[in-house]
Amino acid sequence: MARYVIGDIHGCPEELARLLEALPLQPADRIVFLGDYVDRGPDSSGVISHLIEWQERAPQELIFLKGNHEDMFLSYLGLGGNYGDMFLFNGGGATLASYGAARRVESREEILARIPPGHLEFLENLRLYYLMEPFLCVHAGIHPARPLAQQVEEELLWIRDEFILNRHPLPYTVLFGHTPQREAFFHLPYKVGLDTGLVYGNKLSCLEVEEKVLFQIGRGQRQVHRIGVKDRWEQIPHAPVA
Repeated sequence: MARYVIGDIHGCPEELARLLEALPLQPADRIVFLGDYVDRGPDSSGVISHLIEWQERAPQELIFLKGNHEDMFLSYLGLGGNYGDMFLFNGGGATLASYGAARRVESREEILARIPPGHLEFLENLRLYYLMEPFLCVHAGIHPARPLAQQVEEELLWIRDEFILNRHPLPYTVLFGHTPQREAFFHLPYKVGLDTGLVYGNKLSCLEVEEKVLFQIGRGQRQVHRIGVKDRWEQIPHAPVA
C-alpha cells in the first residue's frame, strides 16, 4: 500500500486533476489532502466537485483535512469556523465567484442557496489532523511545546514560524501545508512542508511516503514530474527531542 500526501490546491482544479491522473495508484492506496482547497484560484467550486467525484468513483481511501481557508469560509457562511470577517480579504471573493455569487452583494442565505449541499457536507466533515505513523498530517503544523492531545485547533490551522523554525518532541514527522515555499521544505526528522505555492504560479506537490517520491506539476503545465527524495531520510534517526 502506498500513501500519498498532497499540498495546498487553492482553487486550481486543472493541475489537481492532472496530478491525480499521473499518480501510479493502486486500489489499496491512501491519499491525504492537507487542506486549502478554496480561495485565490480560478475555480474553488471545481476543486471541491473534482474531489467529491474522485471520492465517489475511486477505490482508494481519501482523507480530507481542513485548512484555515475552509475554516474562514465556513465561518463566513455562518456554519462554525472562525475569522469569517477575514474571508474576503484572503481570496474569498474568488471562491464566491466560482459559485456564481456576487461579492459583498448577495445575502448569506442567497450565497448558501448557490452552494451544492454536497459541497457544504464536504466542508463540514473535514478533519483537523490525520495520524498515519510515523507521519502526522496537519494543515499548518503543531505547537512544538504541546503533546498531540493538547494541540489547539487555531494553531493546527494557522501556526507558522513557531512551528517551522523549531524542533518538536512528538515521535512523528509532521507533513504540513499552509506556508508556501518555492520547493518542498525538509527539516527531518521533524517536518516536511508541501505547500509549494501553486496558486502563486509555482507548483502543486504530492509526497509518496513509502518510497519517498515527490510528484509535482507547475501552474498551467500538463506534465507531472517525479523526483526521488529518499536520500533526505537516509541515516536520520527518528527520535523525540531531548
